Amino acid sequence: MRYLVSKLLIVLVALVVAGFGLCSDDPQQSTVSMQATSAADLEKAGDHCRAQKDYTQAIKYFDEAIRKDPKNAKLYNKLGLAELANGDYKAARYDFEKATRYNRAYPEAWNDLGVIAYVEHNYKAAANYFKKAIALDETRASFHVNLGVTWFTRNEMDRAMREYSRALELDPEALTRSSTSGVTAQITNRAERAKHDYMMARIYARMGNVDNCLVCLRKAKENGYADLSNVYKDEEFARVRQDTRLAEIVPPPPVK
Repeated sequence: MRYLVSKLLIVLVALVVAGFGLCSDDPQQSTVSMQATSAADLEKAGDHCRAQKDYTQAIKYFDEAIRKDPKNAKLYNKLGLAELANGDYKAARYDFEKATRYNRAYPEAWNDLGVIAYVEHNYKAAANYFKKAIALDETRASFHVNLGVTWFTRNEMDRAMREYSRALELDPEALTRSSTSGVTAQITNRAERAKHDYMMARIYARMGNVDNCLVCLRKAKENGYADLSNVYKDEEFARVRQDTRLAEIVPPPPVK
């Protein structure tokens, strides 16, 4: 019996060190685990809790990790992401700024500051932060998407289309993923969403991706876009107009 108990204790300790099962509702158990765990393992535990959407517990682990490693820019940024997901924008901004203070060349932290500025409707600041992130790492499609949607929100369509086009060059699925995450998901107004869908259709049409163009046109129609008939005028849609499926979404104009 004593041997069995010893084996169970060994397994339990191994699980704690590995960072699994740490999203606990027991404050006492969590405190004991945090005090006995290294900053690296606390970071893993925080990552696990954030993946499980237990942002409150993730914040506790990242906080404790920072206490043990107080100048770690990556930890501050992860803490900020958990706070952002938890709706605490003020705390998130503070920790993203801390991350950039400890590492000025940290593109993710500048991007995340841009997200905070965007959700707080400070679009000028958001654009500047996203541009800073892109200057540090031009190959990140998500940075271009974020800057693109910021330009879109400011009604600077040519700039938006350039950023979206670059994002698709880097990652053909960039816009699909960003429609359900990132700053793109913040477009909740139905009219703006319809306008955004039409712009994406133009981008796909310009790239020759007829299938995705038609998907976006259908979404624009579902969201009530008023100027769908422009597909028969705008130059980008010349190739799309050769596809018979277009008429199912947007009836062609009457022949004069």
